[in-house]
Amino acid sequence: MNLNKVDLNLFIVFDAIYTEANLTRAGQIVGITQPAVSNALARLRETFNDPLFVRTAQGMVPTPMAQNIIGPVRNALQLLRVSVQESRTFDAKQANKTYRISMTDLSEQILLPPLFQRLRRLAPAVQIESFQAKRRETTKELAAGRLDFAVDAPLNTDPQVRHVKLMEDRYVCAMRPGHPLAKDKLSLDEYLSQAHIQISSRRSGLGYIDLSLGKMGLQRKVALRSQHYLMASSVLHNTDMLMTVPERFARRHNLHHVDLPVSDVPALETHLYWHESTDQDPANRWMREQLIELAQQISAQEKKAAEPA
Repeated sequence: MNLNKVDLNLFIVFDAIYTEANLTRAGQIVGITQPAVSNALARLRETFNDPLFVRTAQGMVPTPMAQNIIGPVRNALQLLRVSVQESRTFDAKQANKTYRISMTDLSEQILLPPLFQRLRRLAPAVQIESFQAKRRETTKELAAGRLDFAVDAPLNTDPQVRHVKLMEDRYVCAMRPGHPLAKDKLSLDEYLSQAHIQISSRRSGLGYIDLSLGKMGLQRKVALRSQHYLMASSVLHNTDMLMTVPERFARRHNLHHVDLPVSDVPALETHLYWHESTDQDPANRWMREQLIELAQQISAQEKKAAEPA
């Protein structure tokens, strides 16, 4: 039998006829007329090359063929009903799902530890795959379903990509505790006199601080360019280099930090991205809610910790 040529609705009619033993009542259950039921039965008979039901004084009596297939048909219909129902709901406790999220090492450090604490409690079988997709491919990966979410700075994305701001931070100048310039304020000349670490996911290009300095005809000395914040922190703790980083990173890594000596460096926003095709998907929506709530909690905790005692 070639299922590509079979209308699966016929099996719903088959189940109704078997249950009611009457074409009229079967039509009432399915919501179609008696002639439509008769037509469906004729198509089923042709498909199986068997009468399936024989009309008697007691009603429509199933043939041996019908008796043989009723069990598998009902099981298949029930499986379809359950699948449709599960697509409308998400049971986190029972879910066995893998979420693929693109994020930087900095976002991983901030979000993944508290996320996994929450998942162990709410969704113990859920798995996370975290990696950093190329920014120019983010929209394509989300649309293709190879990526569930991206956590990144504001991107120029397709209108079909939805997003919400997760967190906000400001850039500061960070250095090791005990650095010769570890004081309350840093002058522009002092900032430019030191070697710097630049963090970027790109092989080349300027950062926000470089663009601001460029407007003044100035340039800093970048001695190390890397794509990973965590590695750079180790270098910073063992040298007299400087690094322009989000304030959150400096606090978490016990780095001395001061305001940048330039004022027009924009704030750092982190957004959560997903494709509109998954906007109403319960599993996607559930994880979005977890990430948004976690980000709000982290921001609130950091704000409270920064308040004077």
